[in-house]
Amino acid sequence: MTGQASSSVGAARAAASASAGRVKARRHFNWRRFGTNVIAVVFSIVWFFPVYWMTITAFKPRNEVMTTKPAFIPTHWSLENFHSAIFQSGHFFTNLKNSVIVTFVAVIVSVVLAFLACAALTLYRFRGRRTIMVMILAMQMIPGTAMLIPQFIVFNQFGLLNKYSGLILAYIALVLPFSIWNMRGFFLAVPTSIFESARVEGASEWQILRKITFPLVAPGVVSTSVFAFITAWNDYLTAYTFMKDDTKYTLPVWLASFTTPAGTDFGGQMAASVIFSLPVVIFFMLVQKNIAKGITTGSVK
Repeated sequence: MTGQASSSVGAARAAASASAGRVKARRHFNWRRFGTNVIAVVFSIVWFFPVYWMTITAFKPRNEVMTTKPAFIPTHWSLENFHSAIFQSGHFFTNLKNSVIVTFVAVIVSVVLAFLACAALTLYRFRGRRTIMVMILAMQMIPGTAMLIPQFIVFNQFGLLNKYSGLILAYIALVLPFSIWNMRGFFLAVPTSIFESARVEGASEWQILRKITFPLVAPGVVSTSVFAFITAWNDYLTAYTFMKDDTKYTLPVWLASFTTPAGTDFGGQMAASVIFSLPVVIFFMLVQKNIAKGITTGSVK
């Protein structure tokens, strides 16, 4: 009897303790975390809604696009706008080819130059190094539109207008300052003792750059290439200013062709915007694994 009574008392105390714990948990509800989550959800909805509206508008028939009562889900799904955007509006495939050529060449050249510049500015000590970094930062602070007229005059003198080479050089000048500044942080995070040990073991400078430095800063190279790609791919003003022929325009200029003095083809423009956004999404999906890698990737021999 005594054992049973003790067992009943213990069970009652455990139940009371669990009930008190639940009451305490309810009293100590984390309102700050709840508020943060609510704000995050609201911002996510605000950010995602334009993308959602662009996508569903692209699949709406033309008679559903221009209505006074907005429909958040199309009544009838249609590919008419995509067909019109690709085959009936300008030189889509030609402009797509131009964008791919100019963007990828500009990204590759700018990332290689940024890598070499960061290696020189962080791994070696020489006079004027800080001055160069200040100048790079100052160049980054200058708006790109402020450089258009000087660039146009210089490119016109050298015969680079309406040429791929001129547009590529303009894009390199546009993205290179930030590329150097962004990649420099990854170089500074690498311990200098790794390079000193490699030199002691007899590795040449090119071997250090190729076999040690590049694996260590690979996440920085990838993140910088993403920025350079998005900047060059989305640029409209430079391509429109430096190119004269319709067959040499890039996709942002093609995208603007849906707005004319006669009006705007909203359905075709939304479909064109979806097509225009796909390469950026695909490129990011291909490199997102490398962005998430740690800074010390490849440091172990």
